Amino acid sequence: MGAAVSITRLDLTASELRKAASGEKDGAAARRILALALVLDGLDRKMAAETCGMNRQTLRDWVHRYNAEGLAGLRNLKSPGPGSKLTARQQAELAELVEAGPDPARHGVVRWRRIDLRDELQRRFGVALHERSVGKVLAKLGYRRLSVRPRHPQADEKAQEAFKKNFATTVTAQLPDHAKDKPIEIWFQDEARIGQQGTLTRVWAKRGTRPRAPRDQRYDWAYLFGAACPQRRVAAGLVMPAANAETMSLHLIAIGRMVATGSHAALVLDGAGYHIAAALTIPDNVTLVHLPAYAPELNPIENVWEYLRGNKLAITVFDDYDDIVDKACAAWNFFADDPNRSWATVNP
Repeated sequence: MGAAVSITRLDLTASELRKAASGEKDGAAARRILALALVLDGLDRKMAAETCGMNRQTLRDWVHRYNAEGLAGLRNLKSPGPGSKLTARQQAELAELVEAGPDPARHGVVRWRRIDLRDELQRRFGVALHERSVGKVLAKLGYRRLSVRPRHPQADEKAQEAFKKNFATTVTAQLPDHAKDKPIEIWFQDEARIGQQGTLTRVWAKRGTRPRAPRDQRYDWAYLFGAACPQRRVAAGLVMPAANAETMSLHLIAIGRMVATGSHAALVLDGAGYHIAAALTIPDNVTLVHLPAYAPELNPIENVWEYLRGNKLAITVFDDYDDIVDKACAAWNFFADDPNRSWATVNP
């Protein structure tokens, strides 16, 4: 039997150790803390150990750990587990492979599955992994299965990067002289067609099932014009029967009324024909800033449409045109009136 070891760490009293044990989530560590508290109270070492479900030698070992590391030393150390079969370089190459995506002609798929990556790792490195292990490696590298955003095949990536990089310069260059000394608000605008040929969305259901949901087969629709200023968390929306220069002018007027007094709005929008029409009526406190062609991903209002369809407008059967208008208005107000949650979708 080893010699008794004294508790030399005395920064916590017996009562403070008991308090620490009461808040300890690890039950085994809590018992060890209580054993040390009994020792500090003067209880016999053997009795203190047995009271807390251990033998005297085990208590001696934990006293060593406590003296060296404090309360943290009384918790079990996590096992490091087996090392990864992939080296750091191979993991980096796997990340590059995921970022680049598969070559349909070469790999036979349009998106990576774990089984495809497993086979590719076997081919490249001669490393055999189970597909579940591939998933764990991807999670370790920070990858998750996420819904993709659409990208137009004619999108100009360089033009989009230049627009983002030079945004402040672009806005300043387009401001009229009377607005250059005013506070500038950045607004984003777009339209969504809401109608009886609606969208479906994901729902909670048991694994392996395919739940059903109603989808109308009729063709009435309306257009929801929406604009928002993320900085001030204000919005302007209109529901119109058509999307043209006339209805767009009405929306611009509505946006101008929401701009703060004495400020000027830089309204970011796409290059649709009725956004650049000569017949547009543009308020004096609004300047249009057009996005590069085929770049909806640069307009955060696109996220609002997805949010509204997912929470208010999908899986919906509209009785008639008036019902479409009523539900579209209710959906927009649902977004505009909820600054603590829905507005996170429009923050660029």
